[in-house]
Amino acid sequence: MHTILIVGGTGKTGRRITRRLRAAGRPVRTASRTGGDIAFDLADPATWAPALEGVTAAYVVEPTLQASGDRIPRFVAEAAAAGVRRLVLLSAGGVGEADDSHPLKAAEEAVRASGLDWTILRPDWFSQNFSEGPWLPAVLAGTLSLPTGDGRTPFIDAEDIAEVAAAALTEDRHAGRIYQLTGPRAISFGEAADLIGRATGRTIRYVDVAPEAHIERQVANGIPPGVARLLTGVLVAIRDGVVPEATDDVERALGRPARPFEDYVTETAAAGLWN
Repeated sequence: MHTILIVGGTGKTGRRITRRLRAAGRPVRTASRTGGDIAFDLADPATWAPALEGVTAAYVVEPTLQASGDRIPRFVAEAAAAGVRRLVLLSAGGVGEADDSHPLKAAEEAVRASGLDWTILRPDWFSQNFSEGPWLPAVLAGTLSLPTGDGRTPFIDAEDIAEVAAAALTEDRHAGRIYQLTGPRAISFGEAADLIGRATGRTIRYVDVAPEAHIERQVANGIPPGVARLLTGVLVAIRDGVVPEATDDVERALGRPARPFEDYVTETAAAGLWN
């Protein structure tokens, strides 16, 4: 068997993909700046060749939207030259409709033009953002403040993303597919806060904030202004209803429905991540 490379192998999706592949007996190499099997940094091309040695399939993710938009295309070219035959790219919802300024647009185009078997994953907002990501401190503090109004979005469980990615890395039938990965139904951030509150026995409030105030808060926390505007814009799109509808792409890929947000909340609360 040939080695599967997981870029960002210690991240939200990467570690879940790795767990699945190793449980299935697949040889996996995790690549990360720290904590992976091999030191790897998309910003340092000198780390790419050692990570790609002997690899025939690779999961690729851009860890930061602050980065130059050309580094995944350059990495894809090096991967193809190194003998990689299959690529799975973690992209994002809405990239298909975005203009060329979106930092993941060039990444998708490079993967599709690579001449390799490829699969592109475009997930909606991760459920795990409430427990492992940017919204956890607010949940723990009891007040979630975001510029999303009463807008609704179909949160996707990272476990489902990982299972689809693992299948795409090991099964031929996913080649050439773009999966729009969502949960089974759209919910508001207020409903999400209520569900988490009930599961934890705590009061979790959702507060709608003005987009400019959200941008200012991010910049004050060290986020570059351009990135702060981009991230705020995708949240405002939820407020405005400009978000993808729930799809059946998880079921199309795996033969079972996507996990509902309620199941994620129940399991996460039981694990004590919101204590």
